Amino acid sequence: MKKIFSVLIIGLFIFTNVFVPAQAGFFSDKKAEIIQNYQDRTAQKAIRKILEKQTKLATKHDYTGLFNLYDNDFINTDGFTKNIYFKLIKDTWTTYPDISYTTEIKEIKVDGDTASGEVYETSLATSTEIAEGVKFFGELHSYSNGVYYFKKVKGKWLISGEKVYDEKSFLKYGDTRFIEMDLVSPKSVTPGEYYTASLKVDLPQNAVAVASIGRDEITYPQEQAEEKFRKLPDDNILERMFYANKNGKNEYNVASVGVSKSQAISADKIRIYLAGLAFIVTRVNMENETVNASEDK
Repeated sequence: MKKIFSVLIIGLFIFTNVFVPAQAGFFSDKKAEIIQNYQDRTAQKAIRKILEKQTKLATKHDYTGLFNLYDNDFINTDGFTKNIYFKLIKDTWTTYPDISYTTEIKEIKVDGDTASGEVYETSLATSTEIAEGVKFFGELHSYSNGVYYFKKVKGKWLISGEKVYDEKSFLKYGDTRFIEMDLVSPKSVTPGEYYTASLKVDLPQNAVAVASIGRDEITYPQEQAEEKFRKLPDDNILERMFYANKNGKNEYNVASVGVSKSQAISADKIRIYLAGLAFIVTRVNMENETVNASEDK
């Protein structure tokens, strides 16, 4: 490939010296276009390698290696600086020691010394919790669409920012792992606007569920909103209306679901027991610029 590129450049150089000045301008432009395209392709390959390396390092829980891929001035659209962002990563690895990641690279764009890479990311982990004296095995599945921003610093590409377009996570324990459920919220809203979040659960016939839907601003440290549990309506759909914050912080909607089942012990006795717990988190972005959401100014 490099030999072909060199031949093209030599050929263009010859043509620009043979043709008349009016034609020479055309060929000079074409030469510059070819050089730029070559540089862009080289940069795209470098960006792709960084995104692939990021996924491998994150799955290996290589904190130092991952930290070095990011620019010191990194900040994401939730307002988290590099230090806060990596505190959250470390907390995640502590909570879910076996968490692994995948990344599908959709598109890479290069503009001089800046670039962007659109991605679809997933993560998978397991967890074990004890509730009401019962040990539950759980699974975490997360999905997101977003973009990483890059800048060239001293000839090296570094991740300078991140924006998440949409994001959803499911953490299911016990029997809820086998129950279809979803939490639907708008991907973005105007600050100070009312919006609705809707939870739907496909409950089996012998099950009863209580659930709540909350709204949490994305901050560090995270502030948990008060939850109000209620029995799931007969149509198994729970809705709640929220008033989006006016201070420019993105939000999470969080649904908590507890499922109980009944079991006949004898002709006149029925046992009611906790069969599973589930948590669903969806992102709601504010449509204006997000303010710094962390304590690390």
